[in-house]
Amino acid sequence: MSDAEATSAPRSMWRFARPEEDEQPSLREVNASIAVPQTGTWFRRLFAFMGPGYMVSVGYMDPGNWATDLAGGAQFGYTLLFIIMLSNLMAILLQALAARLGIATGRDLAQACRAYYPRPVNFMLWIACELAIIACDLAEVIGTAIALQLLFGIPLIGGAVLTALDAFLVLLLMNRGFRYLEAFIVALLIVIFGCFAIQIFAAAPPVGSILHSMFVPSTEIVTNPAMLYIAIGIIGATVMPHNLYLHSSIVQTRAYERTETGKRDAIKWATTDSTIALILALFVNASILIVSAVAFHGTGHQDVAEIGQAFELLSPLLGLGIASILFAVALLASGLNSTVTATLAGQIVMEGFLRLRIPQWARRLLTRGIAIIPVVVVTALYGEKGTGQLLVFSQVILSMQLPFAVIPLVQFVSDKKKMGTFAIPRSVAALAWVVAGVILVLNFKLLYDTVAGIG
Repeated sequence: MSDAEATSAPRSMWRFARPEEDEQPSLREVNASIAVPQTGTWFRRLFAFMGPGYMVSVGYMDPGNWATDLAGGAQFGYTLLFIIMLSNLMAILLQALAARLGIATGRDLAQACRAYYPRPVNFMLWIACELAIIACDLAEVIGTAIALQLLFGIPLIGGAVLTALDAFLVLLLMNRGFRYLEAFIVALLIVIFGCFAIQIFAAAPPVGSILHSMFVPSTEIVTNPAMLYIAIGIIGATVMPHNLYLHSSIVQTRAYERTETGKRDAIKWATTDSTIALILALFVNASILIVSAVAFHGTGHQDVAEIGQAFELLSPLLGLGIASILFAVALLASGLNSTVTATLAGQIVMEGFLRLRIPQWARRLLTRGIAIIPVVVVTALYGEKGTGQLLVFSQVILSMQLPFAVIPLVQFVSDKKKMGTFAIPRSVAALAWVVAGVILVLNFKLLYDTVAGIG
């Protein structure tokens, strides 16, 4: 079967039968720029595909996760570990589907939406995704500003303004090549992982309690409005809407053969890459909650919900002098990392939905400027406490945007008329729709509780 026969859907199913009839390749400046060996050991071939998964994993351990994980651990101990595990399993499935869509069709998720939905629907989806990116950027600004304050004593407002300079960091890395960008991401991920590995060792949590909470859910998660609010925030902080757009694009940076066999091989390695990377993200997210539970939940500090409070209390409560410094260093690395992926996601979304290209530095400064304004205003009016609440709220906003990315993705990859032989099996499609349904139900529950004044 030829490449066209395997992957092209009838013109009636896509408004444009093949991507090149309507748009340039996603991230065209780096599309198919990284060589992929056709022979060699399995590790050599996997290594060629390693990178996109780690870039995607950044969104699963960004500063937004810290606020929700800290609050969850301090207030409810290990109970919400199940939510972290559940949301991570959801992420593994959804990111695998995003990679499949990008490799099989040659379109990222934004381009696929534009090629199928009518213009009003596309406009709504674009607005929803931009809101998600702004919410994510909001978390990055707050997290990076807090880290700069904790490490160097820079005031929050000054730190927030300084984060606008990261646009130049992204430009520098992109100009060096996509592999340099990936190497920068991986280096900071190693820093984050190392910091939390040391803290977990110092905390010495009970393994039995952790495993029980991670694999056996508590009904209180649904019945307790306060716990449900944080649980949905964790899902929103973990399963990032813009990550689905990002992953479907950056997997195409590999120069795999654009044939059915080549694409199947690429899907296998890309899925392996993202799965390994998201297991690392699971460790980091779980570590934040576990360290919070050990240090705060059982020591009379259940009200700790802000990063600044955690920084001050970690070292004395854990009995490790450098615990607080490690915590702040990991937070700074997380904020810098998230900057890179948010910039790329913004470019992908704007080009995919609108076919609009603006300079990367202009796009970055615009998005970052929108995020800096509320941080500066809230900090000026309410201080650090206000920024902590704003951080948690940003993750709930992210969760509310999830259906607008998840539903189109599952719809596309489960449709044989659009995906050809690359459509997912019915069993996987059923599981994906269940995941989409869970996200919808949780979001509606949060909306109801918020309107009713419960949440």
